[in-house]
Amino acid sequence: MTNAWQIDSVTDAAAARAAAARLAARHGIPAVERARWAAALGARMRQCLAEGGTWWLTLGVRGTDSGEGELHAVLAPPPDASAAGEGTPWETTIPLPLADRPGGTGDSDSDSDSDSDSDMVPGDDPAALSRALMSADADTALVLDLLAEQEALVAFHREELHQTNQGVLALHAELDAAGRAQREAFAAERLARNEAENARRRLTFLADASAVLNTSLNHGEIVRRLPDLLVPRYAAHVNVWLFDEEDDPHRPLPRPAATVRAARTGRPQYAADHPGGLRGVDDQPPSVLHPDRPLLCVPLLTHRAPLGVLTLSPPDERWDPDDTVMLLELTRRAGIAIDNARRFEHNRDIAETLQRALLTELPTTPGLSLAARYLPATHGMNVGGDWYDAFHRPDGSLIAVIGDVTGHGLHAAVMMSQLRTALRAYAVDDGSPGRLLTRLHKFLHQLQPNLYATAVIARFHPDESTLTWAAAGHPPPVLRLPDGRVRTLDAKPGAMLGIPLEQEIADHTEQVAPGSTLALYTDGLVERRAEGIDPGIERLSASLGSFGPAELDTGLEDAADRILNPLLSDSERDDDVCLLLCHLQG
Repeated sequence: MTNAWQIDSVTDAAAARAAAARLAARHGIPAVERARWAAALGARMRQCLAEGGTWWLTLGVRGTDSGEGELHAVLAPPPDASAAGEGTPWETTIPLPLADRPGGTGDSDSDSDSDSDSDMVPGDDPAALSRALMSADADTALVLDLLAEQEALVAFHREELHQTNQGVLALHAELDAAGRAQREAFAAERLARNEAENARRRLTFLADASAVLNTSLNHGEIVRRLPDLLVPRYAAHVNVWLFDEEDDPHRPLPRPAATVRAARTGRPQYAADHPGGLRGVDDQPPSVLHPDRPLLCVPLLTHRAPLGVLTLSPPDERWDPDDTVMLLELTRRAGIAIDNARRFEHNRDIAETLQRALLTELPTTPGLSLAARYLPATHGMNVGGDWYDAFHRPDGSLIAVIGDVTGHGLHAAVMMSQLRTALRAYAVDDGSPGRLLTRLHKFLHQLQPNLYATAVIARFHPDESTLTWAAAGHPPPVLRLPDGRVRTLDAKPGAMLGIPLEQEIADHTEQVAPGSTLALYTDGLVERRAEGIDPGIERLSASLGSFGPAELDTGLEDAADRILNPLLSDSERDDDVCLLLCHLQG
């Protein structure tokens, strides 16, 4: 059922609005929705009254396509005005509660029929209109109460939101502080990692450079290597001044003042137009000779006295302080390496002079040719205890000896000379090679209990065609027969000379004919680290057997060189080499 009202005045509009509110209340529409719907309807009717003319409000309940019910209101001008184009109809709807929808538990049509008269509020009945308005005020009060509750709820949530915002701000502040602390920690970690990497790089360079400097025992080579190590990574220019190696002592080269001061004071000096601030280094004005670049002048110190001064200029504008500390340490190690090399060279020269003096001229014996070679080692001290000797005894026989004292250097050379002298003294008495080695063994054990030696002694007698020999821990002699066959005299030898053992070294005798050649040698000729001594002895035997009898009769010296060359094809030798050839003329 629908209801219609004619609206000509404000009173009609108020009565229609009140009736619409009562109809919405009858159908169970909640007060808030009802008040909102009635307010919208009232506002539209005010607009219609402002436009003027007569308007009709039609209210009714209808069903929708989806089967739901709704309260429908239409505000329109009279039909004849609409036909003439005056005014525009306006309509609004509000959904009904479930119980009041068509087909629900209630019966909206019957209720509307029974109470339709009560919905019609005459505009000329003030009492009825007032009751309707009072009823609308009740809805308004309910809406206001709900609004107050919502305002209180909004205020509560606003306070809660404020507290939450404060907590969020505090959390953001903490997160920001934590972020800054984390960034600072990351930066500190990167800095520490970079510093550790730089320290590792410096230590690695220092270790590698020290190894390079200490591998050479030639002080000139060490001085030449210093610039190669430092340029261009740690220095743009490097100059090494050794005090005792001036090109012209009477006209010395001009040196920077800081270099001279470092030589006089023994302290590192830094000459530049700005303070260096380097630990353990004195600041000086810029050098007159090199005003355009800083100079770091570090003395080359030793345990005894300064050797010279190392002067460097930086690869960039200045050095890193930690790099400077590393350079000072490298210079200290370089000074020690140069000093050790000089001391080594001095001892080597003394030992080599002594050893050369002891290797005397070989004697001349009718029917017997002698040729000897001595080559020092190319590594280390270059002077060892290898020696050879040949001399006549009072009975006319010839003693040929070759030996090797353990160790290298001046001490080994001195002990070799003492053994050589003792052997010559013992050989004055009538003693066989075995007895001579036995006496040398006792002599060495008493003289130097911790020093050992090896030796081979051979005796030739002009009236006999025999060779008597004895060995003590030494590589066996090699005998070439006149027909070119070669034998290794490997009869049981004695033990090394000087070991803590009582021994009597035996003699061995071989028949020799004219044209025979005996080769005595030290282990440096035949021993190689990778293969031992036996292959070297086989090569020596093959080389000795390759000569013809006439070649050995006429050119024993040349034969000695031809034996050495293939056996010493390597330019580097770790040990001394001695070779003594004894050839019976054919």
